[in-house]
Amino acid sequence: MAELTSKARSNLGDAMFGLPGQRKYPMPDRAHAANAKARASQQVGKSITPSQKAQIFAKANRILGQ
Repeated sequence: MAELTSKARSNLGDAMFGLPGQRKYPMPDRAHAANAKARASQQVGKSITPSQKAQIFAKANRILGQ
């Protein structure tokens, strides 16, 4: 996965995030989208809700073409 620097992350538009309002789970490419799905699965019940996981998965699946 390509490294996403702080500067590059701050330059991403809100639409590039799995949770745009919180600017969490950036998905500028396919590798980050796949990683966002894995991390979201780990965080349900801890820092995200099941509906937020579904939102992240929907965005990632569009990027991944699934």
